[in-house]
Amino acid sequence: MSDSQSRGIILTTTNSIEGRRIKEYKGIIFGEVVAGVNFLKDFAAGLSNIFGGRSGSYENELIEARKNALGELSERARSAGANAVIGIDVDYEVLGQGNMLMVIASGTAVLVE
Repeated sequence: MSDSQSRGIILTTTNSIEGRRIKEYKGIIFGEVVAGVNFLKDFAAGLSNIFGGRSGSYENELIEARKNALGELSERARSAGANAVIGIDVDYEVLGQGNMLMVIASGTAVLVE
């Protein structure tokens, strides 16, 4: 599954899709994911902070959470009778003591020809 097309639903950050006409607007939809980060990932990230470098464990967690949020957005678009989501925005938030990551994807569900 690519970030630009998820389970047959076209996903884009733009407000239109080149070569396609928007036939109907279905409304604003959201895909939310809250992911916990475990002790081992925190420990590995702490080592990266001390010795420098990137935290692969956190990066992978972030990538997976974003994919899941976009997948949820696709499912909600399908449920609304849409075949595309335009104007997508992805936001990230840290919750709790910094061990929870919330990813929210939002956009406008549309039916395109």
